[in-house]
Amino acid sequence: MRAFILLISLFTFLIHPTIAQSLKLWYKQPARNWNEALPIGNGRLGVMVWGNVAEEQLQLNESTLWSGGPVNSNPNPEAPTYLPQIRKALTEENYELATSLTQKMQGLYTESYEPLGDLVIRQPFTGQPTNYYRDLNITEATSTTRFTIDGVTYTRQLFVSAPDQVIVVRLMADKPGQLNFTASTRSKLRYRNAVVDNREISLNGKAPAHTDPNYFNENAQPVVYDDSSQCRGMRFALRVRVLSNDGVSVADTAGLRISNATNVVLLLSAATSFNGFDKCPDKDGKNEKLLVENYLNKAASKSYNALYQEHLTDYHSFFNRVSLRLTNGAAKPSNQAASESLPTDERLMQYTNGANDPTLESLYYQFGRYLLISSSRPGGTPANLQGIWNPHVRPPWSSNFTININTQMNYWPAEMSNLSELHRPLFELIKDVASTGQATAKNFYGASGWVAHHNTDIWGLSNPVGNMGKGSPLWANWAMGGAWLCQHLFDHYRFTGDQKFLRETAYPLMKGAAQFCSDWLIADKDGYLVTAPSTTPENVFIAPDGKKGEVSVATTMDISIIRDLFTNVIEASMALNNDPDFRRQLIEKRSKLYPFRIGKKGNLQEWYKDFDDVDPLHRHVSHLFALHPGRQIAPLTTPDLAAAARKTLELRGDDGTGWSKAWKINFWARLNDGNHAYKLLRELLKISGVEGTQYAKAGGTYPNLFCAHPPFQIDGNFGGISGMTEMLLQSHLSDIWLLAALPDQWKAGQVKGLRARGGFEIVSLDWQEGKINKVVIRSMLGGNCRIRVPNRLKAANGVSLKPAQGNNPNPFYGNATLPATGPSTTQVYDFPTQPNKTYTLVMN
Repeated sequence: MRAFILLISLFTFLIHPTIAQSLKLWYKQPARNWNEALPIGNGRLGVMVWGNVAEEQLQLNESTLWSGGPVNSNPNPEAPTYLPQIRKALTEENYELATSLTQKMQGLYTESYEPLGDLVIRQPFTGQPTNYYRDLNITEATSTTRFTIDGVTYTRQLFVSAPDQVIVVRLMADKPGQLNFTASTRSKLRYRNAVVDNREISLNGKAPAHTDPNYFNENAQPVVYDDSSQCRGMRFALRVRVLSNDGVSVADTAGLRISNATNVVLLLSAATSFNGFDKCPDKDGKNEKLLVENYLNKAASKSYNALYQEHLTDYHSFFNRVSLRLTNGAAKPSNQAASESLPTDERLMQYTNGANDPTLESLYYQFGRYLLISSSRPGGTPANLQGIWNPHVRPPWSSNFTININTQMNYWPAEMSNLSELHRPLFELIKDVASTGQATAKNFYGASGWVAHHNTDIWGLSNPVGNMGKGSPLWANWAMGGAWLCQHLFDHYRFTGDQKFLRETAYPLMKGAAQFCSDWLIADKDGYLVTAPSTTPENVFIAPDGKKGEVSVATTMDISIIRDLFTNVIEASMALNNDPDFRRQLIEKRSKLYPFRIGKKGNLQEWYKDFDDVDPLHRHVSHLFALHPGRQIAPLTTPDLAAAARKTLELRGDDGTGWSKAWKINFWARLNDGNHAYKLLRELLKISGVEGTQYAKAGGTYPNLFCAHPPFQIDGNFGGISGMTEMLLQSHLSDIWLLAALPDQWKAGQVKGLRARGGFEIVSLDWQEGKINKVVIRSMLGGNCRIRVPNRLKAANGVSLKPAQGNNPNPFYGNATLPATGPSTTQVYDFPTQPNKTYTLVMN
């Protein structure tokens, strides 16, 4: 039987070779709106390619281009005077008063991520295009537009080079001398165009000193440019240079004019005067013009082919680490082949209408990894709400770093999908936020350590937002943003084993957040430690008097995050063998935290008391943090709480915005219910044309595979592929669980390159009919490898494989005990490993 299954698996692989799956998004028409344009980027420079014929628009971004300047660390000196009053009101269960008082403890809104401008390419065609084609090749990180007019085929190819920090645009005609166009620049911000020489033009501008959030409309002038202090509003520069041109080039303030050419290459680069979160971007800013000139000079010394090859080498060093092939277990049916031959928008529509298309799911997975590579690079800024792609001066939610779920979701797949280095920009942001957060903790709460709230920006803002009392406390005053961010620090250590990072970066930041939480906790009448005031983003309860309540005590999310943080700091202290007194303090306080409660409906209670929800179907499911991304609730370790979490999800329902559905995929995967997770993945991949912010219309996926909140938010893309990874591999508990939540629809497949905690890489995992045929595991750090699998395996190369018993001695698993119960169909094995050795296990 085993030989037969292996034969079928080999046959399936030959029919479905990974390299044969087309990792392209392609279309038969130009983009009709921004959500059909195609994103390319290098972590700093971003482009949205529309693919228009006569007037192409390349919408440009630079990741450090934000409004504003360094934060005001004490915008509301009266804030701490309200804290005792709030706690008194909560003791008296006067939730309405507590909410109104909490609103008085607000500071300023974040600044906004701004658009750089556009490169507009106008070609004077008289005929109509035929054979139109537009694509995004995520195997090479390139975008191509091609069409034929009057017998001439025109091609535009674009990529954004990380090694050379330039955007490269190549325009070609297949007949000599037929390429004529004008390339000009423009911006929605204040700017001025200039001519450098006959082969180069520039655009220089200034970002606003302040931009109000798009949802805040109480100021007559929501965008302010003038700032006499020269401390708010950064400068920016964009330059376009002809690298090669076999025609004639002329430049004036209207742009570059190219005539009678066949092959032209343009180089674009941009920079801002941003010089750090605590520096005035104008008077203390960097020389943005010199930065751009240096980028262009370096790139211009190379040929197009050299630029392209260096781009590919860099990009492939990240992208090629992981491959994924999913099938239903049978030979490729004709309807699957037909689906793969369709343009992406038509294919997505067919999938929405019920077609089975596992290769589209694989494409979506790799597209998510592509987006992270393109929007988050070491040394740069983290991916914001829209990655690095934004066309609006006042973008939705300021396109900031929303840290009550969204920014964290952006980085859920980083470690698992073998893109660990791309996590680093988030760590740098945490450092900045912790710096301002120390002042916020002291000035708003009289507490030690550091704190951050609902959202932040490139300036590291950490105060409760709301413009001094105009925001809703249910999101603005939630004080656990910093504590949640710290989970990423410890998870990076658990995946990589980087002791230097843990000692010098992660532990000091985690300890600071824990110090704040330790001060923030107070004892309730029963002696439990609770948070007060406390909210659960972004839900509202019905108080006993029938009124709506936003602020209460010890929401489940608050306590779950603090328990997670304390646990991580305790384990980090043990790993470093330091800080024993603080460790003992946290162990004691953790033992007194308000416990999980199961409500009257069998659900996990969201608030201190078993209140009813104003909106039982609310998109946030914040109180399930302990299930995911936390590790306090799991079917294997806490079956009763896991059942309550399941009931919570059943009551909440499957509807929601894009990122909400993505989070629910992760929840159901952690509950080991692959079929329900897959149901939500299909709903996440439903095509959407919604472009407003109407929450009532369920989120999905735009034709360019961007996630529809609506509007576009990139977190749904990252959360979706995180959930897909959790379906295939989980390592948050005591072992590495392979195929932990495999849906029936993924009967067969192969994945290469996923990472697990403890420094393990799944070099290759092949399965058929839900059973593992072969798995190859590389151990980077050595130590015990404990795996949980759906069928019996045996070692293929003399590995000492034995049934697991007792505690997992691997320190990255917290010396976790093997659960007493587990799925009867799974097998759990231990085998010792050595650093940088590879181990192969096959079906027994």
